[in-house]
Amino acid sequence: MARYIFITGGVVSSLGKGLASAALGALLQARGFSVRLRKLDPYLNVDPGTMSPFEHGEVFVTDDGAETDLDLGHYERFTGVPARKTDSVSSGRIYSNVLEKERRGDYLGKTIQVVPHVTNEIKDFLHIGDDEVDFMLCEIGGTVGDIEGLPFFEAIRQFSHDKPRGQCIFMHLTLLPYLAASGELKTKPTQHSVKELQSIGIAPDILVCRSEQPIPEKEREKIALFCNVRKEAVVAAYDLSTIYDAPLAYHAQGLDQAVLDAFDISPAPRPDLTVWNDVSDRIHNPEGEVRVAIVGKYTQLEDAYKSIAEALTHGGMANRVKVKVEWVDAEIFDTEAAAPHLEGFHAILVPGGFGERGTEGKIKAAQYAREHKVPYLGICLGMQMAVIEAARNVAGLTAAGSEEFDHEAGKKRFEPVVYHLKEWVQGNHKVERKVGDDKGGTMRLGAYDASLKEGSRVAEVYGTTAIDERHRHRYEVDIAYRKQLEEAGLCFSGMSPDGKLPEIVEWSDHPWFIGVQFHPELKSKPFDPHPLFKDFVRAAKEMSRLV
Repeated sequence: MARYIFITGGVVSSLGKGLASAALGALLQARGFSVRLRKLDPYLNVDPGTMSPFEHGEVFVTDDGAETDLDLGHYERFTGVPARKTDSVSSGRIYSNVLEKERRGDYLGKTIQVVPHVTNEIKDFLHIGDDEVDFMLCEIGGTVGDIEGLPFFEAIRQFSHDKPRGQCIFMHLTLLPYLAASGELKTKPTQHSVKELQSIGIAPDILVCRSEQPIPEKEREKIALFCNVRKEAVVAAYDLSTIYDAPLAYHAQGLDQAVLDAFDISPAPRPDLTVWNDVSDRIHNPEGEVRVAIVGKYTQLEDAYKSIAEALTHGGMANRVKVKVEWVDAEIFDTEAAAPHLEGFHAILVPGGFGERGTEGKIKAAQYAREHKVPYLGICLGMQMAVIEAARNVAGLTAAGSEEFDHEAGKKRFEPVVYHLKEWVQGNHKVERKVGDDKGGTMRLGAYDASLKEGSRVAEVYGTTAIDERHRHRYEVDIAYRKQLEEAGLCFSGMSPDGKLPEIVEWSDHPWFIGVQFHPELKSKPFDPHPLFKDFVRAAKEMSRLV
């Protein structure tokens, strides 16, 4: 039976809960324990897939097709454990489940209340799979005191009492602000945060204190005294130059030992941190630098492309180079030429997205990369824009475009080389969708197989002709245009197993130009970079030597 670690955020700041959870998971793995990480979010959206990237950052997709919080990306990157649908739940999902049960008659006509019906639903969620691992790490989104999060706090309070003594602990992350004027760290916000947590019946066992400055022994003792924790359980979390130093930094501060002590696990296996020492060495000691332009529409909020930025970092680590990412707003190219903004970059990446805004700029970026022989990686919409660019400028289909843009405008303007995906095969059954269907959870989501063309660049990159990757899209390149596009030189090098859905395109006469319908960034890890990003950065490294 799993031991539970509940991670909560303080009144002043919850910044870094996801990273702390992921780093702790990695440290417990380094000691030989199995772990699973979960996220309980207080927002009322049933799934994050309906939320704008400006609202919530990137939507992370699991193999089994769940649209989740971006923190699950951290969990996977640090532990290598593939996330599942059951690893993320929101208040919206919980309330939706409760109301469905009430409509179905499961509660036999009882009055529906937050306690016990909502809290019981949360506890049922927490129990899933607790016999599979040694430790279950559960992060509660938001901060203590948020009205939206109160049912979750009440649920984990009840849950800890339902379990045998010593089966659950609470870890609380707070901020120690530094006042430069007086030159001191203030512990009062942490004290009030813990007081707020205690007022709802939860007493933290471990405090993780975010701080820009070293925490003096005097302040550490003061926090321990007034917050009713052991001094050894007050763990400092200092600002780091890279998130991949977090496991080593938290280990140096004794976080994993504090957890083992709280569970009275002694003697505990010593950690093997070889992997994380290698990761740290690779990221801090690059042997060169490459410049990569990400041409997108959400460039004001880098979290919208979080996994892509991290996957590029992983590719750089594999090639012993630093990847300097520069964000280029695709809308600039609506009124300006692409060349002045893209000259000097060693590679260009066009990520996914929804809607017509900025797409003409992405098409120009793909054209620039093709004509100037600059390494190009198009992901999801980035692949579709590369296909439209090829259709317009090489294959003679000057009116080529996407049905998505016509649907958005409410009138037909383009020849749809990209169309709304109405049906596809998932497992052993056919899935059907209509344009007017609800938006939430209705895309082609999760892991699907693809077959690669023998001798193609992607087959060489992957080292195999059979792959599976995660998808998140409603629109697909129309196979009806394949012959015309291939005669123009664009190779369809990856297809769905039934041969109906294009998965990968590439220009055979280009040093490195690949578009993929899926999201390879979601599977990349610092200790296991995704093959596409690894080779993409290698190509950028080669380009840097030619410039």
